[in-house]
Amino acid sequence: MALTAYDLTDRTAFVTGAASGIGRATAVLLAEAGASVHCADLDEKGLDETRTRIDDIGGTAVTHTVDVTDRARLRTAIHSAERLDIMAAIAGVMHTSPVLETRDEDLDRVLAINFKGVLHACQESARAMIAAGTRGSIITMASGAMDAAHAGLLCYSVAKAAVVQLTKTLATELGPHSIRVNAVAPGWVRTPMTDRHDAELQHQAESALVRMSPLRRVGEPEDIAHTVLHLACDASSFTTGQILRPNGGVVMPW
Repeated sequence: MALTAYDLTDRTAFVTGAASGIGRATAVLLAEAGASVHCADLDEKGLDETRTRIDDIGGTAVTHTVDVTDRARLRTAIHSAERLDIMAAIAGVMHTSPVLETRDEDLDRVLAINFKGVLHACQESARAMIAAGTRGSIITMASGAMDAAHAGLLCYSVAKAAVVQLTKTLATELGPHSIRVNAVAPGWVRTPMTDRHDAELQHQAESALVRMSPLRRVGEPEDIAHTVLHLACDASSFTTGQILRPNGGVVMPW
């Protein structure tokens, strides 16, 4: 396929979680491909840094300081775009605790951000795309954690598994509107979110995953951003309801 299939000139993208990590890498890459990018996050300083990076490459960025669990504010931000072609719902948090120590408030917070926040972004962007008659692309962020049991990751894994079901259901419902919906399920990626955890435990986890990966490394945010770009552009025009797994070839042994 011609490389023009990756050209996003004259298209508008909305990226949640754009202040750091995979969200920032995605916002910058979509801008580099020619899209005007609306960047949303609670971290205002991080958003400013993302906008600066996009400005430095000659791109166009608009920032929104917004909590994805606040549907009203998120709706206002999404519908502020004159036209919306791409939604990348990336905002998320990670919580670790054994099942017997998991509190209701822990589960509620993770589900509110990692599932309901994605649901809000998908619903509002889909409404905007349908109203404008856009042949849009919605990309959600799942995780390799949904594929196997990981001690301490119940809340996170459950929320990401729910995102997959949301993605498949939306793909079925929005297909008649020419709107594609796909998910990206990364393996371990070195981001500010993963860096917040105990350094020794993180080192042990990364070392184990490196040994299990044919590529012998963990992921970087840019690795995942390129997968999002593929799903956002015309190169994947016949792809919907799919879960792409950029994980370095890791296959869990259980």
